Amino acid sequence: MAVPTYDKLFNPVIKALQDLGGSGSVSEIEEKVIEILGLTEKETAEIHRGSRTKLAYRLAWTRNYLKRYGLLENSAHGVWALTSKGRETKKVDEEEVNRYVKTIGREAESIESEVAEGTEPERAMKLWQEELLEELLQLSPAAFERLCQRILRESGFVQVEVTGRSGDGGIDGRGIIKIGGLLSFHIIFQCKRYEGSVSSQQIRDFRGAMQGRADKGIFITTGSFTRDAKQEAKRDGAPPIDLIEGNDLVEKMRELKLGVKIKTEEAIEIDKEWFKGF
Repeated sequence: MAVPTYDKLFNPVIKALQDLGGSGSVSEIEEKVIEILGLTEKETAEIHRGSRTKLAYRLAWTRNYLKRYGLLENSAHGVWALTSKGRETKKVDEEEVNRYVKTIGREAESIESEVAEGTEPERAMKLWQEELLEELLQLSPAAFERLCQRILRESGFVQVEVTGRSGDGGIDGRGIIKIGGLLSFHIIFQCKRYEGSVSSQQIRDFRGAMQGRADKGIFITTGSFTRDAKQEAKRDGAPPIDLIEGNDLVEKMRELKLGVKIKTEEAIEIDKEWFKGF
């Protein structure tokens, strides 16, 4: 089957979050939707444009619409969850959600004419994630390595060094992460400024280069990873490799306020209704 349009993903996303216990990361939701719909490796790896897969891009719009409809909420850490209304909702009418969202906000008004002509709203508006990924793709390989070094440092890694030597099995740098101030893990990372999907073979090559040199590996890319690559990264009995794809990378940059300006003022109010769903 072809990757469904954003509105045909409304109910699969709701079902995915229900199966995940009410909340999940972007990657967890995507994996669960793939499972629910039975999408193939070829379908999930299809590129929309730039470095984002068609599925990831459409799911971003699906989450956006369901949030506007009041069924989803998201935290600053990139976790999406069902609201109390969402937890009570088993299925939505796709046309009703579309009609509702198109009546609120100036952004929705700007895409209404596109939708009326039968095109998808994602073609009329550019998500900030896509804009940021486009900026990352303009960086030189060396600049992207330095950016990854900065992100790791901001995330708590120490002694982060960019090596980038040719013939070093794709290893671009190394660092140390301390857990609770007591445990230290040596990591090796690879940075791939890429517009496609990283394959399982590339993961195996990276693991071969890191063996005996670090406790863990981190593979960072502006692109995505095939399902086989994700399985290879967590294969039993093999040194573990954490994967950071384009979607995760831009969300981490937003969290760390690197390369983005968040133009909102924080006003904290206790949401008593939120606790009733537990």
